[in-house]
Amino acid sequence: MSAPLTAVRRSGDFFGFCLDTLRALPRRPVQLREFVQQAWFISSVSILPAALVAIPFGAVIALQLGSLVRQLGAQSFTGAASVLAVVREAGPIVTALVIAGAGGSAICADLGSRKIREELDAMRVLGIDPIHRLVVPRVLAAMLVAVLLNGLVSVVGVTGGYLFNVVMQGGTPGAYLASFQALGQLPDLLVGEVKALLFGATAALVASYQGMNARGGPKGVGDAVNQSVVFTFMLLFALNFLVTAVYFQVVPQKGS
Repeated sequence: MSAPLTAVRRSGDFFGFCLDTLRALPRRPVQLREFVQQAWFISSVSILPAALVAIPFGAVIALQLGSLVRQLGAQSFTGAASVLAVVREAGPIVTALVIAGAGGSAICADLGSRKIREELDAMRVLGIDPIHRLVVPRVLAAMLVAVLLNGLVSVVGVTGGYLFNVVMQGGTPGAYLASFQALGQLPDLLVGEVKALLFGATAALVASYQGMNARGGPKGVGDAVNQSVVFTFMLLFALNFLVTAVYFQVVPQKGS
């Protein structure tokens, strides 16, 4: 089968996998224990990397925007530009990349190892749906952790940008905060959380699909993990563009 046809077939299989997961969400019994275990695991491997990445993200954004607004003579808007960039874009992206790279790869490796050991086939023989038993708790856990982690990343990134602007660039704390209050609004925070929710679900779905379709022994599992991370990154940037475009069309911006 040619490469384009293979890509189309796998895209269709992934879409069907997402629909099966969606149909399994309200099904009882709820896998609460698996959900709690996965949420704890994903958060434990994601919190520290996300916080450490958010600090330089906020500092770089403050540096770039601080230099730009000084050239334009709009130093008073440095705070608004920096905070909005972190809350709208940098926070959800950092959250998604960390969850996809740390949590998603672990999910893919776990399900892939179960696949090559034929545990998933054994579950089907016993009448247990692997999607309901294994995939749904992981998707819900990734969504919850992504939303909470996005808040942490936003706080750390904004704090890093604030300290960098005030300490390193000689900005005034009052102007930094006042400009954000003048241009920022609640929907800016909400769209960041919506992005994090969608990104977490996407990362978990791609990782679960790749893991449950791994073949070729341990090497196949390693290949599936690599593919899941790459595919997740590609989907995340495309999804981020779509959500941002819809947001700017639907929500009027302050000061415009």
